[in-house]
Amino acid sequence: MLTIEWPWLLLLLPVPLFYRLWRRKADVSLPALKSPVYTRLAAQTTHSTGSNYWHWLTLGLLTIAWIAAVAASTRPTWIGDPVALPSSGRDILLAVDISGSMEQTDMSMSGQTVDRLTAVKHVVSEFVERRQSDRLGLILFGTRPYLQTPLTFDRRTMNTLLGEAQIGFAGDKTAIGDAIGLAVKRLKERPENHRVLILLTDGANSAGEVQPLEATDIAAREGITIYTIGIGADVMLQRSFFGTKRVNPSRDLDEATLKTIAEKTSGQYFRARNPQELSAIYEQLDKLEPVEQEAETLRPTKALFYWPLGLTLICSLLVVFVPQSSFSRGGGHH
Repeated sequence: MLTIEWPWLLLLLPVPLFYRLWRRKADVSLPALKSPVYTRLAAQTTHSTGSNYWHWLTLGLLTIAWIAAVAASTRPTWIGDPVALPSSGRDILLAVDISGSMEQTDMSMSGQTVDRLTAVKHVVSEFVERRQSDRLGLILFGTRPYLQTPLTFDRRTMNTLLGEAQIGFAGDKTAIGDAIGLAVKRLKERPENHRVLILLTDGANSAGEVQPLEATDIAAREGITIYTIGIGADVMLQRSFFGTKRVNPSRDLDEATLKTIAEKTSGQYFRARNPQELSAIYEQLDKLEPVEQEAETLRPTKALFYWPLGLTLICSLLVVFVPQSSFSRGGGHH
């Protein structure tokens, strides 16, 4: 839809016509400054050859330039169709462990054995795509945490950045407490009953300045719900020179602390021993009830003033240069 912000400026359109009708002839006896361009324009009207043509061409260009200039000054704007913004949802931060232990290859996907982070990327990306009404953010942590994606509705960018995460980028150790602390910092300004942290790890807190339960107490005071997920298989067959033995690749997982974190914040602890269990966990998380917000709509706008303004410039240049060059070519014929 085309709109005009200052339509009253259209009243200026007949001003040149009124001036032309009401002006008085200049007193030719008075000295005046001379402009070469307009002197040539005026001289054109005194020549018989083509004078009528150039007169009407110049008048037409000046008229178009004036109309376009007035049109540009009214600030024409194109307003698009209303676009509905998500009217409900939560602010959800996903904290994903990318410490050295996440390279353990005890996950099976499509008949192939993959490392834990690969399985997490696959399942979490599907979860992100489904949460269309939520603002999502991504924290990656190892020895230290960092915010990979601020809270956003842009799920595509978040999935891209998640896919680019590499094991060891944040260090080989696990700073669970610092990751929770960073999440609290990012979520505490958001609306109450609207803050969720989903923390996924395969180990125990082994780095950082803040202990996990200390950070959890702060999160609880801020009304942040934390869901914790412990990932890693319970049993894995390990072949060696002496034969095959069964080992527990998740022996370092601190389930007690993860359960306490969830309980203190009214969340829940989940155990994911394989990608199928991890996918089922995120399906449960999909059932989080969204908190209603005020419905908002956005109508995209696009300024159009530069089109008539450009037309004004083009016509002005034509008025100055075209008659001048034509007059120069025919200047010897009177």
